[in-house]
Amino acid sequence: MATKAQASGGWVETVKTVVYALLIAGVFRTLFFQPFWIPSGSMKDTLLIGDFLFVNKMAYGYSRHSCPFSMCPFDGRIFGSLPDRGDVVVFRHPVSGEDFIKRAIGLPGDRVQVRDGVLFINEVEAVQTPAGLFTETYEAQGPMGSFPLCRQGAVGIGAPCESERFTEQLPDGPGHSILNIRDTGLDNTPVFVVPEDHVFFMGDNRDNSTDSRVPQAAMGVGMVPVQNLIGRADRVMFSSAGRSMLFFWTWRGDRFFKAIE
Repeated sequence: MATKAQASGGWVETVKTVVYALLIAGVFRTLFFQPFWIPSGSMKDTLLIGDFLFVNKMAYGYSRHSCPFSMCPFDGRIFGSLPDRGDVVVFRHPVSGEDFIKRAIGLPGDRVQVRDGVLFINEVEAVQTPAGLFTETYEAQGPMGSFPLCRQGAVGIGAPCESERFTEQLPDGPGHSILNIRDTGLDNTPVFVVPEDHVFFMGDNRDNSTDSRVPQAAMGVGMVPVQNLIGRADRVMFSSAGRSMLFFWTWRGDRFFKAIE
């Protein structure tokens, strides 16, 4: 029969094991990979609500935002580098402190403009090639229960919801899928000049994305300082179409380990 001292020692060892495990997990999350759950449709159809991925924290170096709650005890960036144009990046919103995920479009010194829904970078057109329709079911999506926007306007629950899909070829960058739902004020913008040490981001779901086209003073993202970059999203690990990642019967089988383009 165990003595009180032995029982107490057992509890101490259990607590130490839990503390060590949490410390190791914290170091892994800070230095290497951070889990990220897609909460909104701003990056459709590249990323869907309910996609689960790990963010590569080594891609752009480290800043105070690399630690949970922005608690890293240093200013500036260590081992810092800029994203490549077209990277899908997780960053800390400069005002709200929320984590956002968007595509890096403009780098320091670039001139970015949208004309009639077409992106221009340094006066070079990002050519759009029609790629059919993106169709999804009009229903509440993800834990937030948000509904998609449809080019047909209001449709009934369970009906097909369509968006026009294009392949956009970035100048000196990769091609990727974008969606168009309808004409909006963000289809025509002024020329944005990206300041030093900042990045201009856009969502792939162009008519349903809060991004750098809207300044922070107007509740947008604006230009994002490079010190707010957290990491690069490279691959979807798995995806759940339900309200919880635990609802395994709602997992999307075609998105396991899917590369992000």
